[in-house]
Amino acid sequence: MSFHDDAARMPVGPDREERGAPPPLASSTRPTRTAALWVAVAVGLVVLVMLIIFFVQNQDMTTVRFFGLEGTLALGTTLFIAAVGGGVLVALAGGARILQLRIADHRRRKIPGGPGAAP
Repeated sequence: MSFHDDAARMPVGPDREERGAPPPLASSTRPTRTAALWVAVAVGLVVLVMLIIFFVQNQDMTTVRFFGLEGTLALGTTLFIAAVGGGVLVALAGGARILQLRIADHRRRKIPGGPGAAP
């Protein structure tokens, strides 16, 4: 029996539910972690291609001054370094908040009869 023979025998139409047939496979399956990873890799590759295009199109040299230091860098590289620096600051702030919440949760669990205490 081939896939086409099996598919031809599947009921189609509004009376499908009346006959007790299971719902279509596509609606009953959930995405797997592997599928999510594959999508993340594909999105990451698209972002990397866009970054390469950004760097190639922004090769004009610009002077950068920072705390008395002075240097010359390509514009694309300069903007990328600034964006990464901003991302690091956001990650540090988020990490500090997560650490704060974990410490508060740990303290809450240590108090006998507290909201997170085991019975």
